[in-house]
Order: sequence, then C-alpha cells, then structure tokens
Amino acid sequence: MRTASHPQTLHPALAGLALSGAVAWAAMSLGDILWLQSHGFSALTVAIVLGILLGNTLYPRLAPSCGEGVKFSKQMLLRAGIILYGFRLTFQDIAHVGVTGVVIDAAMLLSTFGLAWLVGVKLLKLERDAALLIGAGSSICGAAAVMATEPVLRARAEQVTVAISTVVIFGSLAIFLYPLLYTLQTEPAWGVRLPDFGIYIGSTVHEVAQVLAAARSIDQHTADVAVITKMVRVMMLAPFLLMLSMKAGPSVAGERGKLSVPWFAFAFIGVVVLNSFMPLPDALNKIVLQADTFMLAMAMAALGLTTHLSAIRNAGIKPLLLGAILFGWLVVGGALVNGALGRLLG
Repeated sequence: MRTASHPQTLHPALAGLALSGAVAWAAMSLGDILWLQSHGFSALTVAIVLGILLGNTLYPRLAPSCGEGVKFSKQMLLRAGIILYGFRLTFQDIAHVGVTGVVIDAAMLLSTFGLAWLVGVKLLKLERDAALLIGAGSSICGAAAVMATEPVLRARAEQVTVAISTVVIFGSLAIFLYPLLYTLQTEPAWGVRLPDFGIYIGSTVHEVAQVLAAARSIDQHTADVAVITKMVRVMMLAPFLLMLSMKAGPSVAGERGKLSVPWFAFAFIGVVVLNSFMPLPDALNKIVLQADTFMLAMAMAALGLTTHLSAIRNAGIKPLLLGAILFGWLVVGGALVNGALGRLLG
C-alpha cells in the first residue's frame, strides 16, 4: 500500500512542474521573436502574461492536481534562478562604468525606493508590501527584483503581479521616450546635455531588456555603457535584500517573529565572486544562463497561474499612480542626478 501511494504524493508536484515548464518553454520561444525583443519584452514578461491567461481560464480546474508543483516553481525555482543570475555579473563590470556610474546607480536606487515608501505608504495609503514591491521593481531591475523581494516580504501573489505590471507598462514607455529625450538634449531649447546618456539609461530604466532596447535605438556605444551600468545596478540587489530583511520590520518577520533572512542573496553574492575570479568556460556559461532563464520563466509562469485578475482589479488605481510617480522621478530626477553627479565625479 505504501508503494502504491508514493507516486500519488509525487504526482501533484510533477504535474505542476510540467505545467510551469511548458508555459516557460512557450514563453522562451515567443521571447525569441524579434518584434517582441525590439519592444523590450523578455521571456520572463511573456511567461507571466501566459501564466495569467491560463490562471484565469484553465488552471482553476487543474489546480488540485498541479498546485504543489506550481508552488515549488514559484518559491524554490525562483530562489535558484536568482542565485544563478549571478553568472551574468562580475566585479569587473564596475570598472567599466567607474565610480561615477556606481554612485549614480546607488543614488537612484535609494532615492527611488525611498520615494516609493514615502508616496506609496504615507500618501497613497497602499499596503506596505505592495508599495515596497513596486519600489523594488522601479529602483533595481524590474520583474526580477520584484520576484526576489517577494520571499523577503512574503507578499501575496496579486501584489507581486501588480508590481510587475507597473514595470511592464512604464518600462515599455521608456523604450520610446529615452531615444526622444536623447534627440531633444541636442537641441538648444532643451538646455541640458548629460555627461553620459548610456549611464542615464542604465541607471533609470526598469528591465535589462528595456535598457537594451532603448539604448540600441541611439547607438552601440550608448547601448554598451547602458547595459554595463544596468548590470552594476542589478548587482546591488543582494545588499538591498539584506538591508530590507533587517530594516523593514514586522512585515518581513517569520512565523515566530524572526526576520526572514534571504539566504539566497548570500549565494547570489558568492556566485558573482566566483564568476569574477573563476569564470565558467563560455560554452558552460551559456548553458547555465539558459537554465537560469528557464527557471526564472517557470517562476514567472507559476506566479501568473496563481494570480486572479479580480484581485488586480481590486487593487485599484493607486498602484498604477505610484508606478507613474516613480517613473516620473526616474526620468526627470534621474536626469538631474546624472547631470549633477556626472559633472561632479566625472
């Protein structure tokens, strides 16, 4: 009898993993479409969209048999994906943008996240977790930062999805806005010329894919600087999570009142160190990054599957308004910060 029951206990996890994996595979296939790439839509963004579509149509009938595996994808595979994300980064990246780029990145991260807390929690009266997730996505690296912050805050699925939605909406706007701003800054009427437009893009646009799409519309040099600046900003994710786990207070407490220390952030830093001084062979590194993208896509798919659109509708206009205010700060405040610090430190 025990032997017969064992597969039955495994079946929910396997079925859910298979479903999350199928959605992730479809998202990665669609993510290879040039039109989507040119508009800054990565496989991760596509995965959550597909997950939401299924989650609000077919998945409710599949949930009893797939719930365990979907939960595993949303939690454990997310953490594994964030750890492996470190293979995209090296400390040498910092040297490419110099002290100026690092300081500007840090200034934008702290100011944007602080503004999210002040406006979101104090003025708009949003739930703290919802405001902090939107702040994390806007200030660091978009959907990946939102997903990495979720285990620390133990936020609800709909809060995560709303935060990612703001990243998609305003990050997509940035793809078209920044090339226009680059053109305007060369006109006398604009009156402002930033020391390095690539650093400006990399320090203020939400997603890596969106940074690349916006910067490529200008020129290759701008794209190179923007991506490196963005990756340095991504590297700040680990210390940010550690700081959040220690400072955010009761909402990040565990079931017995202990802080939820993001252990995967330490592993993330360890992988960055390893990749900086003992990089993997190119062929192996490519395989690892493909596996990382697939795991993160599975996590995104699982998030979408467990998200109910009614919950997003119930969130109202305030999260979108907060995302818009933060986007305005990233564009206008980011230009001021880049101009001031770029000239002071450059």
